[in-house]
Parts: sequence; structure tokens; C-alpha cells
Amino acid sequence: MLSGVEPRCGLCRLPKIAVGPPVPSQLNYVAGASHWLRQGSLRWFVLLFLVLRLAATISVPIGFGMRVHFVTDEPGKIAAIRAMLEPRYELFCQLLGERGTQTGADGALLVDADLRKAAAIEQIRLVMRQQKRIPEKLFVVEKHSHHLIAQAYALGATSVVSRSREIAFKLAQIEVAEKATRAGVAIAAPDITGSAAAFASMFAAIRDGKPISLSDADNATSQIVDSIEQNGLSAWLEDVRRYHEGTFQHCLLVTGVAVGFALEIRLANRDVKRLGMAATLHDIGKARIPLPILDKPGRLDPDEEAIMRRHPNDLLKDLPGINPEILDGVRHHHEYLDGSGYPDALKAPEISDLVRLLTISDIFAALIESRPYRPAMPRECAYKILCGMEGRLEQSLLKAFRTVALVA
Repeated sequence: MLSGVEPRCGLCRLPKIAVGPPVPSQLNYVAGASHWLRQGSLRWFVLLFLVLRLAATISVPIGFGMRVHFVTDEPGKIAAIRAMLEPRYELFCQLLGERGTQTGADGALLVDADLRKAAAIEQIRLVMRQQKRIPEKLFVVEKHSHHLIAQAYALGATSVVSRSREIAFKLAQIEVAEKATRAGVAIAAPDITGSAAAFASMFAAIRDGKPISLSDADNATSQIVDSIEQNGLSAWLEDVRRYHEGTFQHCLLVTGVAVGFALEIRLANRDVKRLGMAATLHDIGKARIPLPILDKPGRLDPDEEAIMRRHPNDLLKDLPGINPEILDGVRHHHEYLDGSGYPDALKAPEISDLVRLLTISDIFAALIESRPYRPAMPRECAYKILCGMEGRLEQSLLKAFRTVALVA
């Protein structure tokens, strides 16, 4: 294990990090309307300030503010959302089950409804068809409810938010991009929506005891490879951390880092894809880990750790058409050269090149990702930790990884 750090494939717990007061799992619009800046972190305030300043510098006459179409299953939320968003935004409100008015092909759709109810899901599907021209679709979901997050993406969400300050920041961010587009200002961002939807589909299938579609993993990996080839790794990392949290964020980051690593060392196209597929699927076993363990902010106790260590399993071994090297990566991405890893305590001669590359990518991604209980670690600090794992990670590969970690 790392000295003072325990990389657990996206659940890396850094010790002695100050954690702020707990955030309620249910969004409180009224409190958010008047207190979100005061209760939020300084980082969120600075980010929102910078986004709004950028929006102010892009002068485009658009009359009212950006359109926001709000859909909910609770009438009481409408007054609260008006208090939060008006008059800055042009707000259209709709109760599920009522006939809505089609809005234009801009702005944002904001959905806050109980995704555990079949009737609500069917009504949301109808709204999504009616408002399909709206490019940005935000769903309000409890932060740690992985099943509901997966449901939101399956319904067509482009982003998931759980707190009032996230709504304010996300809408301001969308407004900047919309104004920039009208002003002819180019703002390039990798498209991660399709990849995230594929992850949601795969995790939901595993949780429901159904086989996953290998084409979902293939499509997600191809989109990530294309994005990094066109826009670079840094753009991908920044976009993923902006739009996603938790397990999906980690999977997207690991695949991006692994693909960036493969491209940097000039692997053949088929090997780039193979490593990317292993990264895409490496944490699929977490779909069967109990959420109280998966989302625990502190260090796991021995029994919880034993359960967590079950996630690199043989869940995919009977999947038709899957490459044995990809299965090797999924099962063994926590193995170390000195035999101290798990689940099989392999030593250097038994660990394939693909696994060595994936392990480095996985630990690095775990260190630089944002978590609710700690900020992202700077990339240079994460790389130093990797370099300190002499004997467990291949040093020649770490030297080749330097550009990926610090520059790409």
C-alpha cells in the first residue's frame, strides 16, 4: 500500500483532509436560493464568479436571460426554483403529466422528479421527446444514489446535479457556452455524454443481474479515443471532473489516462483500443458492492475492505467475444510487481504489459479525481506518489508516463 495513501480504484482516501459540513441529500431550493454561496466552498464561489465574468465579457443582445425549462413532480418546488433562478433566467415550469410548451433549441432542461416511480419515468420520457431540441438536460439526483444516477443518464441526461450551488454553476457555464457560440467564440470541449451513458447502461445491467452489452464498452472506448486524439488528455480530464462524480468519473478518468498513455508510447491502434477497453470495464464489479461501502468517506474497516477487494472479479468471463487480455486487465489491475497486490498476489513474471499500464493509469486517476470529501490532487503530486512505489510499479513505464502525467 502507499505510504499514507490507499488507492482503491477510484475510492482513494487521502488522510487528514478537512471535510466540510455534511450536505443534505435532498436539494433544498429555498435554502439554496439565499444561502448557497454562504454555505458553499470558496472554490465554488470563485468558479462561479469567473464564469459569470466570462459571460459578461461576451456581449450578445439576447433579450431575456437563457431559457430554462423546469420539470417536476412536486408543485411546491416551482415557487422555490423561481426564487432561485428568476429574473436571471427565462423560466418555463411544467408539472409532470401536464401538457408542456415546446421551447427552442437552446438553453437547458432541468428535471427534478422521483426516478424511483415508473409513472414518473414514463412521463419524463414523454417530456424528453417533446423537448429533444434542447441540448443540455440536467437531472437533480441524490448524490450517492448510483442507481438513480444511472437512470437519469438512461433517460437522456447530459449532466447530473445534486445541490443548489451545482445548478447555479452549471447553468452559468451553459450560458457562457451559449453566448460564446452566438458570438462566434470557439469553446471546444470533448463530448463525454455518450461515454457516460454507456457506463450507466453497463452498471445498471450488472446491478439488475443482466448481461452487459460489449458494444456499449466498445462505443464508449472509441468515443474516448477519438476525443483524446482530437483535443488532448488535459481537456478530457477537465471536462470529466466538471461533469461527473464518483464511480462514473473514475471510470471515465481511468480510460482517458490509459488511452493517453497508450498514445504517448505509440502503441498500435488495436493495442490502444484493447487497453482502453480494459480500462472501461476495469471497475464493472463495483456495481455489486454495497453503496454504504462504495460511498464511505473514511477508511474502510477490515471487513469492508475484504468486500471491496472482491470487485476485480470474473464477472465478464462468459461474455461472448470478450478478449482474454481485457479479462486479465479487469481482474488484475490491483496487482503489484512485488506480489503485494490482489486478488491473486501475482508477481512480476505473471503480470502482463497491459495490466502494468492499466495499474499505473488507475492509481493516477484515483489520485487526481475530485471526491466529495477531498479536492483533486495536483497532477505533479500524484506522479510523485507513483514514482515512490518502486518495486511495485515498473519504473521504465513510469518514466514514459511522465509526459502523460504532467504535460499531456
